[in-house]
Amino acid sequence: MGARTSRVHPEVPTILAYHDRYTSPVGELLLVATARGLAGISFLEESADWRTGVPHRLRDARLDRAPAVLSPAREWLERYFAGRRPEGIDYRGALDPGGTPFDRQVWAALRMIPYGETRSYGEIARAIGSPGAPRAVGMASHRNPIGMLIPCHRVIGTSGKLVGYGGGLWRKAILLRLERGDDLFGQVGVA
Repeated sequence: MGARTSRVHPEVPTILAYHDRYTSPVGELLLVATARGLAGISFLEESADWRTGVPHRLRDARLDRAPAVLSPAREWLERYFAGRRPEGIDYRGALDPGGTPFDRQVWAALRMIPYGETRSYGEIARAIGSPGAPRAVGMASHRNPIGMLIPCHRVIGTSGKLVGYGGGLWRKAILLRLERGDDLFGQVGVA
C-alpha cells in the first residue's frame, strides 16, 4: 500500500497531525501536534468548526485524535491554569510552530518575556535587532500558532494598553491577571 497523498496536491504526501481538545477556564482549546512537536494551541469559539483552530499549514493534513500524543501539552496547560510559576510550567516537549525565520525569531523573543510581565511590540522589535519593525513584530505575534506557551498575550501596546489578541482582549486580560497571581477561578466559572 502506497503513501496517502494530498487532495489539493496529489503529488505531495499527506502530513499526519494529531489533535485533541482541552477545556480551560477561558474556553475550549484545540491542541495540535506533528511528529516533530507541538504545532498549535488555539481557542475554539462555540460557533466555529474545530478545524478552524488547526494551524493553516496543517489544514490539509490527516488529523487523528490522539490524547496521549498531546498529554505533555495538556499537563502544561493544567499547571499554567493552576497559576504555577515558570519553574513549574517549563514546557519540555518539542515545538513545531512553522513560520518564517522572522516569525520564529519573534516567537523566541516572546518566550523570553518573564511570567507575569509584559513587553511592548517596540521592545520586542528592539530585542531582536529590528527597532523599526514593531508592526512586523505584531503581525508575527498574530501568526503565533501556539498560544500561551509562546506567550503573545504578554505583548502590549506602547501606551501600556492591551491590544491585539486572537483569543480576544478579555482572555488576554484574564491570562495576565492569572500570571500576576490573581485568584480568577471563581470569576471564570471554574470550581
